Amino acid sequence: MEQPLENITVDPMLAEMGRNLNDAMKILENGQKEVEQDSGQRRLSWRDFPGPLQGEGQDVASILQLVQNLMHDDEDKQGHRRMQYVGEQGHMALLGHSLAAYISVLDRDRLRKLTTRILSDTTLWLCRLFRYENGTAYYHEDDREGLVKVCRLVINAQYEEYSTEGFTVLSSKQPVIYQSAACRPGLGQHLCSQLGLPLSSLCTVPCNTMFGSQHQIDVALLDKLIKDDVDTGKFPLLLIANAGTPGAGHTDKLSRLKELCVQYNIWLHVEGVNLAMLALGHVASPVMAATKSDSMTLTLGPWLGLPAVPAVTLYRHEDPALSLAAGLTSSQPVEKLRSLPLWLSLQYLGHDGIVERIKTATQLSQQLLEHLKTLASIKTSVEDELNSPVVVFRFSQDTSAASSGGSVEGYFPGEKEVLDALNRWLGEQLAQLVPSSGVDVVELEEEGTCVRFNPLMTAAVLGTQESDIKALVEKLTDMVPLLSSTLRFRQDFREEVYHHNALTYIEDLSWPGLGVIRYEPRCEQDDDDSKRKQDVEKINEDLLKKLKELDADICFSTGPEFATETNCIYVGLATEDLDVAELLETIAASGRDLEENGKLLENMTEVVRKGILEAELQILKANEEKLMEEGVLRQIPLVGSVLNWFSPSQNSIKGQTFSLVAGSLDTTESTYSMKTQTGATPDTPTSTAKRLPGQKLFRRSAAGSDTSSETSSVGQVEEVPRETTPLPPASEEGVTEPPQEELASSDPSPPEIQRQPDGQESEEVDTMR
Repeated sequence: MEQPLENITVDPMLAEMGRNLNDAMKILENGQKEVEQDSGQRRLSWRDFPGPLQGEGQDVASILQLVQNLMHDDEDKQGHRRMQYVGEQGHMALLGHSLAAYISVLDRDRLRKLTTRILSDTTLWLCRLFRYENGTAYYHEDDREGLVKVCRLVINAQYEEYSTEGFTVLSSKQPVIYQSAACRPGLGQHLCSQLGLPLSSLCTVPCNTMFGSQHQIDVALLDKLIKDDVDTGKFPLLLIANAGTPGAGHTDKLSRLKELCVQYNIWLHVEGVNLAMLALGHVASPVMAATKSDSMTLTLGPWLGLPAVPAVTLYRHEDPALSLAAGLTSSQPVEKLRSLPLWLSLQYLGHDGIVERIKTATQLSQQLLEHLKTLASIKTSVEDELNSPVVVFRFSQDTSAASSGGSVEGYFPGEKEVLDALNRWLGEQLAQLVPSSGVDVVELEEEGTCVRFNPLMTAAVLGTQESDIKALVEKLTDMVPLLSSTLRFRQDFREEVYHHNALTYIEDLSWPGLGVIRYEPRCEQDDDDSKRKQDVEKINEDLLKKLKELDADICFSTGPEFATETNCIYVGLATEDLDVAELLETIAASGRDLEENGKLLENMTEVVRKGILEAELQILKANEEKLMEEGVLRQIPLVGSVLNWFSPSQNSIKGQTFSLVAGSLDTTESTYSMKTQTGATPDTPTSTAKRLPGQKLFRRSAAGSDTSSETSSVGQVEEVPRETTPLPPASEEGVTEPPQEELASSDPSPPEIQRQPDGQESEEVDTMR
C-alpha cells in the first residue's frame, strides 16, 4: 500500500523537490485543460516574443506560466494535439532528472557509491528482465549512440594497433559493416559518419525475394557477400539485424545469422520493437534467438510510457579497458546518473507492471488483427501474431468486387500510385479521428503506402484502450466503401470528362479522390496568355464556390497545399450510388453559366454604350419614317387626336429590343404577338430529373435501374397536369399561337432593354428563348 510522502521520514530537500515537481506538473496539466476550454481567446503578450533577460528575477509561477504559453501557443492555429499520457510512473522518471542534479553535488565518495549502486541495480534488472545473461549496459539519449560505441569497441578489439596507429591500420583491411535493406533509413550513413569510415565500408543486404518474408534479410545472399569481401581482402566487422523491422515489424532469422557471424567472426547487433517480447512468459523462438547476440538496443521509454528515459544497449565483452576506450563505460560518476530516471521508474512499475504493459500492447494488436480479417478490402502484412505485435494493413480493392462500368485494381494505369494515395488518406484520417489509437502511415518498398498500428511504441504513451480499437474499426468500416467506390468510379470519371469540351482532366495520381479537372472558358483570338490565365483562375474559383454550395456528399476543394497544379477543382471521394455523368454535367453547366454571366458583366459598359447610340439612331429614323407615312397633321397633339379618331392609323407596332449578350437591336414583333394572347403563359417544363425527398445531388436510386424506372414513371405522372393544361384560344385578330419549341425551352436569356418608337424605354426579360 502506498504511503503519503509526508508520512515517510526523508531528507527535507528530497521531500521539497518531490512537492515542487508535483506542483509544477499540476500547473502545466491544468494549463493544458484551460487552453482546451479557452482555445482562441488568449491574446499574445510581450512575454510571447523573444527579448532581453529581465533585470529582476521572476518567481516559479511566472516561469511556469511562460512555459505553459510556449507549449500551447500554436494549438489555436493547428488544432489541439494530444500530449503524451504522463502517469505516476512518468512523474518518477521526471523526478529522476531532478534527483540527478541534486545528487551530483554530493561529495565524491558518496557520489561514487550511490552511482555504482544505481548502475548495478538497473543493469541487473534489465539483463534478467530481457533474458540477456552476463551482459553490461550502456545508457544513452540517442538510440543510435549505443551502436556507434559498440562499433568502436569491435574496431578496437579486431585491430590491435588501432589505439596507437589510428585509422591508418584500417587501410590494410577495410572494415565492412552489413545491414539489412529493411533497417532504419540513414542508420548506416550515421554510423559511418560517426566512425569516420567511407560509405564503401557499408554493405546493404537485400531482403528475400523468392522465399520467406520480403522484410527479412536474405541470409544466402549475405553469405555470398561476406565470402566476396574476404576474398578481396576486406574485413567483415559487424552485422546489424532486426527483431522487428521499423516498417513492418518482421524479425530476421537470427539463429542462422548468429551461426554465420560465428563462422566469420562477425559481431551481431540486434535492435527492434520485438525485443520487448523477451519480457513475456512465453517467447517465440525467432525472437528468443536475440538473446544470443553480441549486443542489442532497448528503447524502454515508448514501450513502458516513460518520458525522458535513456535507451539501453546491452552487450557482452570481457575486456573493460576496451569498453572504456570505446566510451561504453565512464570513470566519471556523473555519467552513471543517466540510469537514475530508469532506476526509479523500474522500481515503481515492478516486474509484474512491466510485463503487464508489454502484454497489453500485444493483446491490442491481436484484437485489431481479428477485426481486420473480417474486412474483405483490407489486406494485412503480419509476420506472426506471436512474434510481432506490429499490425500493418492496407486498403486494396478486391478484383472480384468489380461492377459494370467501374474499374478496379489492375485495370487502369497508375493503379499503385492511386492506391497509395487512398491509403495515405486513410491513415491520416484514422489518426485524426482516433488519435489515441496511435496509427500512422508507413511506406514499404513492396506493399507501398500502408497504415501501421504499433502499440508497443504508442499504447503506453497515449493510453490506448480496447475501446480505441473498436472506434478505429468502426471508422475503418465506414471508410472502406468510400475508398472502393472512388477507386471503381475513378476511370469512369476520367472518361466522362472527355465528353465535355469545356472540361480538362488533370492527371494527379497522388490525389485521394475521383480526380482533378479544370474548366477552360472560351477565349478570343486577341487575348494574350496573361488575360487567359486570369480568366481561367477567376472562373474556376467562382465555380468551386458554387459547387461547394450544392447539397451533395462529394467534397470539392483546391487540393493539397503544395499541389503542382493550380486553378483546378479537386473532386473528393465518391459514394456507392454516385452518378458520374450527372456530376460532370452539373459542373460543366455551372461553368457555362458563370462564363456567360462573366462575359455579360465584362462587356456590359461598352455594349450598352454602343447599343444606346444605335438605338437613338434607329428611333430617329423610325420617327422620320412615321412622319413621312402619317403626315404632319397627325403629329400635332390636338389635331392628331381628332384625325386619329376619325381615321385610325393602320400601322402595326414596330418596337426594338436591345440584347445585352449580342449587343444588337432586334424587332419586337414576336414579343408583342405573344403578349396579345389572353390568359397566363403556361409554366415552362424543366428537363432535370426529379429527386426523391431527402435525396442529395449526383445520387442514383438505391434499388438500381428498376427503381429508377419506377421513379421516372412517377415523375412523369406528376407532370401530366402541367404539360396537358390547355392553352387559351388564339385571339380573333388572327394572332397565331407561338411555336411549341419556344415554350419548351428551359434556357433563360438575359434581360433586354426595349425602346418604343415614341421614345419610351422599358426593361424586360425575354422568357421565350
